[in-house]
Amino acid sequence: MYPDFKLQQPQSSVVVIKGDTLTLNCTLSGSGPVGAVKWVKGSGSDNQTVYEQKGSFPRVMRAVSAPSNDFTIRISNVSLEDAGTYYCVKFRKGIVDDVVFRKGGGTEVSVHARPSVPVVSGPSHRAVPGQSVPFTCSAKEFSPRDIKVKWLKNSTLVRAEPPHITPELSNSSYRMSSTVQVKLSEDDVRSELTCKVQHRTLAAPLRKTYALHQALRVPPSVSVVAAPSGAVEVNKTVNFTCRVQGFYPGAVTVSWLENGTVMNAGSSTQPTETSRGLFELNDTVTVQAGEEKSGSRFTCLVVHEDQEPISGTGILRVTAPALGENNEGLIGDSSDILLSSPGLWLGLLLDKALLAVILFFLFKRILP
Repeated sequence: MYPDFKLQQPQSSVVVIKGDTLTLNCTLSGSGPVGAVKWVKGSGSDNQTVYEQKGSFPRVMRAVSAPSNDFTIRISNVSLEDAGTYYCVKFRKGIVDDVVFRKGGGTEVSVHARPSVPVVSGPSHRAVPGQSVPFTCSAKEFSPRDIKVKWLKNSTLVRAEPPHITPELSNSSYRMSSTVQVKLSEDDVRSELTCKVQHRTLAAPLRKTYALHQALRVPPSVSVVAAPSGAVEVNKTVNFTCRVQGFYPGAVTVSWLENGTVMNAGSSTQPTETSRGLFELNDTVTVQAGEEKSGSRFTCLVVHEDQEPISGTGILRVTAPALGENNEGLIGDSSDILLSSPGLWLGLLLDKALLAVILFFLFKRILP
């Protein structure tokens, strides 16, 4: 009966990407019995009706509007749970229930899922140059299981262990993590670490970049210089400058101590960025060179990123004033003044001559 009836379901297998639209082909030809055509997922009594002309199937629609012998359907927004074997089935109307008249060979549908955009995480605390720091790249919700990860530092390949892959809770997809150790240096202020993920669902690898300055702390070098340098005369003014150089990030706190006692704040410049991406600044304190301050120690304390202070110290050397120096600014002693005045010389000679004459007459009267 119905020898010319044919049901054609040409696809034996189909691969579709999660979120895309799945097309399942089925066409009928020739004369057949009265009865519906349905798409079902699975075989046996536990099959699931995917589409029929009556009822509501929000994600499924006919590719060709009825009436037609083309029963090709499209399933939109495919999920991983849509994987399985689909059958196009022609039923014959029965007195009580419809019975299967003809069934297609089945189309096995595999649903692949693209990995999520990778996430790269670094250490919870900044590290100093010379330290090896772990970085982790993770992605999830991909299928099938096979996935590749490459790490690049400034376009140079970095060796890493194969990614650790585990199934998601649904067991339909997977997640992965890959960890690499990177030894930091001062020059990494402007370096980048890139995680590149390759999967069969991707036309091009997914990339995620981590700026290494986020994980780096470069401590400053601290030195104190005096201007003028060397010993200074009493009451002269001396500037002690704290040079804070080669640090990152660019925020520091500077304070001054005089012989261990906190001083008033100095005059500070704003941090400036160097060509290497590090920072530097100067902080200056002015001191009046009193005699009592000779040998005093002026210490600059620098706190960077809540670390222990780094210090530099300058010592004030005060010399005694030159002989004869007075507050009026006259320089020299009384003998210098006498030698420089002929009138005073003549007066002294007359005084001495008069004294000699008086003494001569006194001795002459005393002696018999």
